[in-house]
Amino acid sequence: MANLGAGARGRSIVRGLVVVAAATVAWPSERAAALDTAWPSQLSAVYKLSFNGFEVGTYRFDGHFANGAYSAVSKAEVSALFGAFKWAGNFSGSGALEAAGLRPATFEMSYKKKKKFVSVKIGFAGRTVSSVALVPNKPPSPEAIKLKPENLKNVFDPMAAMITVSDARPSDACNRVIPVFDGKQRYDLHFSFKAREPLTERYPSGQPKELIVCRVKYVPIAGHKPKDFVDPWIDYNNIEFALRAVPKAGIYVPYRVTIPSPIGSAVMTADTINITAANNQQIALKQ
Repeated sequence: MANLGAGARGRSIVRGLVVVAAATVAWPSERAAALDTAWPSQLSAVYKLSFNGFEVGTYRFDGHFANGAYSAVSKAEVSALFGAFKWAGNFSGSGALEAAGLRPATFEMSYKKKKKFVSVKIGFAGRTVSSVALVPNKPPSPEAIKLKPENLKNVFDPMAAMITVSDARPSDACNRVIPVFDGKQRYDLHFSFKAREPLTERYPSGQPKELIVCRVKYVPIAGHKPKDFVDPWIDYNNIEFALRAVPKAGIYVPYRVTIPSPIGSAVMTADTINITAANNQQIALKQ
Protein backbone atom coordinates (compact mmCIF):
# COMPACT_ATOMS: atom_id res chain seq x y z
CA MET A 1 0.00 0.00 0.00
CA ALA A 2 3.05 2.28 -0.04
CA ASN A 3 2.09 3.86 -3.34
CA LEU A 4 -1.06 5.25 -1.80
CA GLY A 5 1.22 7.26 0.45
CA ALA A 6 1.26 9.98 -2.20
CA GLY A 7 -1.08 11.69 0.25
CA ALA A 8 -3.62 14.20 -0.96
CA ARG A 9 -2.79 13.48 -4.59
CA GLY A 10 -3.62 9.80 -4.28
CA ARG A 11 -6.72 10.52 -2.24
CA SER A 12 -7.97 13.07 -4.76
CA ILE A 13 -7.54 10.59 -7.60
CA VAL A 14 -9.40 7.85 -5.74
CA ARG A 15 -12.15 10.32 -4.82
CA GLY A 16 -12.31 11.39 -8.45
CA LEU A 17 -12.92 7.80 -9.48
CA VAL A 18 -15.75 7.55 -6.96
CA VAL A 19 -17.37 10.70 -8.32
CA VAL A 20 -17.07 9.33 -11.86
CA ALA A 21 -18.68 6.18 -10.46
CA ALA A 22 -21.72 8.19 -9.40
CA ALA A 23 -23.72 6.52 -12.15
CA THR A 24 -21.58 4.52 -14.45
CA VAL A 25 -24.25 1.91 -15.03
CA ALA A 26 -26.05 2.95 -18.22
CA TRP A 27 -29.73 2.53 -18.89
CA PRO A 28 -30.99 1.88 -22.42
CA SER A 29 -31.66 4.82 -24.67
CA GLU A 30 -34.52 5.64 -26.98
CA ARG A 31 -32.31 4.61 -29.89
CA ALA A 32 -31.21 1.40 -28.20
CA ALA A 33 -34.80 0.57 -27.34
CA ALA A 34 -35.69 1.04 -30.98
CA LEU A 35 -33.72 -2.11 -31.77
CA ASP A 36 -36.81 -4.22 -31.00
CA THR A 37 -35.78 -4.46 -27.35
CA ALA A 38 -37.90 -2.99 -24.56
CA TRP A 39 -36.37 -1.32 -21.55
CA PRO A 40 -35.10 -3.43 -18.63
CA SER A 41 -37.09 -2.94 -15.46
CA GLN A 42 -34.20 -3.22 -13.03
CA LEU A 43 -30.42 -3.23 -12.90
CA SER A 44 -28.21 -3.85 -9.88
CA ALA A 45 -24.43 -3.83 -9.94
CA VAL A 46 -21.42 -4.07 -7.69
CA TYR A 47 -18.05 -2.69 -8.78
CA LYS A 48 -14.63 -3.02 -7.19
CA LEU A 49 -12.52 0.12 -6.78
CA SER A 50 -8.74 -0.13 -6.90
CA PHE A 51 -5.78 2.20 -6.95
CA ASN A 52 -2.36 1.14 -8.25
CA GLY A 53 -3.52 -2.46 -8.25
CA PHE A 54 -4.71 -2.48 -4.62
CA GLU A 55 -8.41 -2.88 -3.87
CA VAL A 56 -9.64 0.14 -1.93
CA GLY A 57 -13.43 -0.02 -1.97
CA THR A 58 -16.73 -0.81 -3.62
CA TYR A 59 -19.41 0.96 -5.58
CA ARG A 60 -23.02 -0.30 -5.57
CA PHE A 61 -25.74 0.75 -7.97
CA ASP A 62 -29.50 0.09 -8.14
CA GLY A 63 -31.62 1.47 -10.93
CA HIS A 64 -35.26 1.14 -11.93
CA PHE A 65 -37.18 2.01 -15.08
CA ALA A 66 -40.95 2.20 -15.43
CA ASN A 67 -43.50 4.32 -17.28
CA GLY A 68 -40.91 6.37 -19.15
CA ALA A 69 -39.03 7.42 -16.03
CA TYR A 70 -35.77 6.38 -14.43
CA SER A 71 -34.56 6.49 -10.84
CA ALA A 72 -31.22 5.34 -9.49
CA VAL A 73 -29.34 5.27 -6.21
CA SER A 74 -25.76 4.31 -5.54
CA LYS A 75 -23.20 4.21 -2.78
CA ALA A 76 -19.42 4.22 -2.80
CA GLU A 77 -17.12 3.28 0.07
CA VAL A 78 -13.35 3.70 0.06
CA SER A 79 -10.83 2.65 2.70
CA ALA A 80 -7.10 3.05 2.07
CA LEU A 81 -3.85 3.29 3.97
CA PHE A 82 -5.04 0.46 6.24
CA GLY A 83 -8.09 2.47 7.23
CA ALA A 84 -6.31 5.80 7.74
CA PHE A 85 -8.23 7.27 4.81
CA LYS A 86 -11.97 6.57 4.60
CA TRP A 87 -14.57 8.05 2.29
CA ALA A 88 -18.23 7.22 1.75
CA GLY A 89 -20.60 8.88 -0.67
CA ASN A 90 -24.26 8.53 -1.66
CA PHE A 91 -25.69 9.44 -5.06
CA SER A 92 -29.16 9.58 -6.56
CA GLY A 93 -30.80 10.77 -9.75
CA SER A 94 -34.14 10.72 -11.50
CA GLY A 95 -35.72 11.90 -14.69
CA ALA A 96 -37.55 10.94 -17.85
CA LEU A 97 -36.60 9.25 -21.09
CA GLU A 98 -38.49 10.85 -23.95
CA ALA A 99 -38.47 10.54 -27.71
CA ALA A 100 -36.36 13.71 -27.83
CA GLY A 101 -33.81 12.19 -25.44
CA LEU A 102 -32.98 12.07 -21.77
CA ARG A 103 -34.52 14.73 -19.51
CA PRO A 104 -32.99 14.82 -16.01
CA ALA A 105 -35.11 16.07 -13.11
CA THR A 106 -33.03 15.74 -9.94
CA PHE A 107 -29.53 14.83 -8.82
CA GLU A 108 -28.04 14.59 -5.36
CA MET A 109 -24.61 13.68 -4.05
CA SER A 110 -23.56 13.70 -0.40
CA TYR A 111 -20.54 12.55 1.59
CA LYS A 112 -18.74 13.08 4.84
CA LYS A 113 -15.24 14.51 4.86
CA LYS A 114 -13.84 13.95 8.33
CA LYS A 115 -16.44 15.76 10.47
CA LYS A 116 -17.74 17.91 7.63
CA PHE A 117 -20.89 17.06 5.67
CA VAL A 118 -20.86 17.95 1.97
CA SER A 119 -23.82 17.78 -0.40
CA VAL A 120 -24.85 18.87 -3.87
CA LYS A 121 -28.45 19.03 -5.11
CA ILE A 122 -29.43 19.97 -8.64
CA GLY A 123 -32.94 20.55 -10.00
CA PHE A 124 -33.97 20.92 -13.64
CA ALA A 125 -36.75 22.65 -15.54
CA GLY A 126 -36.91 21.07 -18.95
CA ARG A 127 -33.29 20.61 -19.95
CA THR A 128 -32.01 23.65 -18.04
CA VAL A 129 -30.65 23.75 -14.50
CA SER A 130 -33.24 25.51 -12.33
CA SER A 131 -31.74 25.17 -8.85
CA VAL A 132 -28.47 24.33 -7.14
CA ALA A 133 -28.05 23.81 -3.40
CA LEU A 134 -24.58 23.34 -1.95
CA VAL A 135 -23.56 22.46 1.62
CA PRO A 136 -21.37 24.17 2.68
CA ASN A 137 -22.51 27.06 0.49
CA LYS A 138 -19.24 28.83 -0.23
CA PRO A 139 -18.93 31.53 -2.90
CA PRO A 140 -16.94 30.53 -5.99
CA SER A 141 -13.23 31.20 -5.89
CA PRO A 142 -12.31 34.49 -7.60
CA GLU A 143 -9.84 32.40 -9.63
CA ALA A 144 -12.61 30.22 -11.07
CA ILE A 145 -13.97 30.73 -14.59
CA LYS A 146 -17.39 32.29 -14.06
CA LEU A 147 -20.44 30.20 -14.96
CA LYS A 148 -22.71 31.85 -17.51
CA PRO A 149 -26.46 31.22 -17.99
CA GLU A 150 -25.80 29.41 -21.26
CA ASN A 151 -23.53 26.98 -19.39
CA LEU A 152 -26.60 25.63 -17.58
CA LYS A 153 -28.70 24.87 -20.65
CA ASN A 154 -28.93 21.48 -22.36
CA VAL A 155 -26.69 19.79 -19.81
CA PHE A 156 -26.78 16.56 -17.82
CA ASP A 157 -26.03 16.00 -14.17
CA PRO A 158 -23.34 13.32 -13.52
CA MET A 159 -25.95 10.55 -13.10
CA ALA A 160 -27.83 11.51 -16.25
CA ALA A 161 -24.58 11.89 -18.18
CA MET A 162 -23.61 8.31 -17.51
CA ILE A 163 -27.09 7.10 -18.45
CA THR A 164 -26.62 8.95 -21.74
CA VAL A 165 -23.54 6.82 -22.44
CA SER A 166 -25.96 4.09 -23.55
CA ASP A 167 -27.77 6.35 -26.03
CA ALA A 168 -25.91 4.94 -29.00
CA ARG A 169 -25.70 2.44 -31.77
CA PRO A 170 -22.57 0.27 -31.92
CA SER A 171 -21.15 2.62 -34.56
CA ASP A 172 -21.20 5.69 -32.30
CA ALA A 173 -20.88 4.33 -28.77
CA CYS A 174 -17.42 5.95 -28.65
CA ASN A 175 -18.13 8.94 -30.85
CA ARG A 176 -19.89 11.70 -28.90
CA VAL A 177 -19.60 14.74 -26.65
CA ILE A 178 -21.61 14.77 -23.40
CA PRO A 179 -22.11 18.15 -21.63
CA VAL A 180 -22.14 17.90 -17.82
CA PHE A 181 -22.81 20.22 -14.87
CA ASP A 182 -22.00 18.77 -11.44
CA GLY A 183 -23.27 21.65 -9.28
CA LYS A 184 -20.03 23.62 -9.39
CA GLN A 185 -18.30 22.93 -12.67
CA ARG A 186 -19.40 22.69 -16.27
CA TYR A 187 -17.39 20.35 -18.47
CA ASP A 188 -17.61 18.20 -21.59
CA LEU A 189 -16.77 14.51 -21.89
CA HIS A 190 -15.34 13.77 -25.36
CA PHE A 191 -15.65 10.08 -26.28
CA SER A 192 -13.56 8.56 -29.06
CA PHE A 193 -12.94 4.97 -30.12
CA LYS A 194 -9.77 3.36 -28.80
CA ALA A 195 -9.98 -0.42 -29.16
CA ARG A 196 -11.95 -3.62 -28.96
CA GLU A 197 -10.94 -5.98 -26.21
CA PRO A 198 -11.77 -9.70 -25.90
CA LEU A 199 -13.36 -10.75 -22.64
CA THR A 200 -13.01 -14.08 -20.83
CA GLU A 201 -15.92 -15.23 -18.68
CA ARG A 202 -15.66 -17.72 -15.83
CA TYR A 203 -19.45 -17.68 -15.60
CA PRO A 204 -21.00 -17.76 -19.10
CA SER A 205 -23.67 -15.09 -19.55
CA GLY A 206 -24.70 -15.69 -23.15
CA GLN A 207 -23.71 -12.13 -24.05
CA PRO A 208 -20.93 -11.03 -26.47
CA LYS A 209 -17.48 -11.58 -24.99
CA GLU A 210 -16.04 -8.24 -26.03
CA LEU A 211 -15.52 -4.77 -24.61
CA ILE A 212 -15.61 -1.56 -26.62
CA VAL A 213 -12.98 0.72 -25.13
CA CYS A 214 -13.60 4.47 -25.37
CA ARG A 215 -10.98 7.12 -24.73
CA VAL A 216 -12.65 9.93 -22.77
CA LYS A 217 -11.22 13.43 -22.60
CA TYR A 218 -12.40 15.72 -19.79
CA VAL A 219 -12.66 19.28 -21.13
CA PRO A 220 -13.33 22.03 -18.52
CA ILE A 221 -15.72 24.77 -19.64
CA ALA A 222 -16.52 26.91 -16.56
CA GLY A 223 -16.54 26.86 -12.76
CA HIS A 224 -12.99 25.51 -12.58
CA LYS A 225 -9.68 27.12 -11.67
CA PRO A 226 -7.41 27.16 -14.74
CA LYS A 227 -4.37 26.45 -12.57
CA ASP A 228 -5.87 23.09 -11.59
CA PHE A 229 -5.42 21.94 -15.18
CA VAL A 230 -1.78 22.96 -15.48
CA ASP A 231 0.26 19.78 -14.95
CA PRO A 232 -2.69 18.06 -13.18
CA TRP A 233 -2.32 14.84 -11.21
CA ILE A 234 -5.11 13.24 -13.22
CA ASP A 235 -4.57 12.52 -16.91
CA TYR A 236 -7.75 14.22 -18.10
CA ASN A 237 -6.99 13.38 -21.74
CA ASN A 238 -6.87 9.60 -21.38
CA ILE A 239 -9.68 8.43 -19.12
CA GLU A 240 -11.08 5.10 -20.34
CA PHE A 241 -14.59 3.69 -20.37
CA ALA A 242 -14.80 0.02 -21.40
CA LEU A 243 -18.41 -0.71 -22.40
CA ARG A 244 -20.03 -4.11 -22.73
CA ALA A 245 -23.02 -4.70 -24.99
CA VAL A 246 -25.91 -6.69 -23.52
CA PRO A 247 -28.13 -7.32 -26.56
CA LYS A 248 -30.70 -9.37 -24.65
CA ALA A 249 -31.43 -6.28 -22.55
CA GLY A 250 -30.81 -3.68 -25.27
CA ILE A 251 -28.16 -1.81 -23.28
CA TYR A 252 -24.47 -1.08 -22.93
CA VAL A 253 -23.04 -1.32 -19.42
CA PRO A 254 -19.74 0.25 -18.34
CA TYR A 255 -17.58 -2.71 -17.41
CA ARG A 256 -14.44 -0.84 -16.46
CA VAL A 257 -13.55 2.82 -15.85
CA THR A 258 -9.90 3.87 -15.62
CA ILE A 259 -8.52 7.23 -14.47
CA PRO A 260 -4.74 7.36 -15.06
CA SER A 261 -2.20 9.50 -13.20
CA PRO A 262 1.58 9.67 -12.85
CA ILE A 263 1.35 7.91 -9.47
CA GLY A 264 -0.96 5.10 -10.58
CA SER A 265 -4.38 4.42 -12.01
CA ALA A 266 -7.71 4.43 -10.20
CA VAL A 267 -9.89 1.69 -11.68
CA MET A 268 -13.49 0.66 -11.24
CA THR A 269 -14.21 -2.89 -12.45
CA ALA A 270 -17.53 -4.74 -12.61
CA ASP A 271 -17.82 -7.59 -10.15
CA THR A 272 -21.47 -8.54 -10.64
CA ILE A 273 -24.21 -7.00 -12.78
CA ASN A 274 -27.78 -8.34 -12.58
CA ILE A 275 -30.36 -7.21 -15.10
CA THR A 276 -34.07 -7.88 -15.27
CA ALA A 277 -35.11 -7.48 -18.89
CA ALA A 278 -38.53 -6.25 -19.94
CA ASN A 279 -39.70 -9.85 -20.45
CA ASN A 280 -38.48 -10.66 -16.91
CA GLN A 281 -35.50 -12.60 -18.24
CA GLN A 282 -32.66 -12.56 -15.75
CA ILE A 283 -29.20 -11.72 -17.11
CA ALA A 284 -26.13 -12.02 -14.87
CA LEU A 285 -22.66 -10.74 -15.67
CA LYS A 286 -20.08 -11.94 -13.19
CA GLN A 287 -16.31 -11.79 -13.04
